Amino acid sequence: MSWDLPVPTSTNHDWLFQELLSHAVIFFELISLLRVRQPVKQMRKGIKETESGLFLRKGRMFTDPFPRESNFDPAHQLATTNSSSDEDEPYPVPLEKVSVVTGFLRQFIEEVSPDILRNLMRFWVGWELPSRYLNVEVVTAKHPVALTCFTKLKLPSHYKTYEEFYQDMMMALGSIDSGFGLV
Repeated sequence: MSWDLPVPTSTNHDWLFQELLSHAVIFFELISLLRVRQPVKQMRKGIKETESGLFLRKGRMFTDPFPRESNFDPAHQLATTNSSSDEDEPYPVPLEKVSVVTGFLRQFIEEVSPDILRNLMRFWVGWELPSRYLNVEVVTAKHPVALTCFTKLKLPSHYKTYEEFYQDMMMALGSIDSGFGLV
């Protein structure tokens, strides 16, 4: 289609309008095609980088890409937690308090039933299966809070006894149906 259109007159103005409209539609379709092409390139690049395309090309499949939560036995599969402190916090928690609180968490994990451990995973990660990394951060706060997207459990530093820690953890785990850490 050529853009060499005649000067508008009283006889060709309808035809000219139709031609301009068809040019606009073609132009819009080209722009839309270009907008779609970039995300497709990004998706292809992501598939290459994650190497998930190998499973599609070679015909290999995961035996169980979405494991069932009921198959998880928390007593045997619970990963060791690591403690991290946030450098952005204006008053970092002293190492002694971090040690006490993470010790309470370790004791909690060792002593509670498998059902409570499942609830801990649901609170911490968002579902019953643990992720590869589970992060613990001891902060200045009132109640335990979970950041499920970051698999981070934020524990308050104010605990003096295990019983106090246990009560707050059970209260927080009771909130998994209504909202993570909304006590």
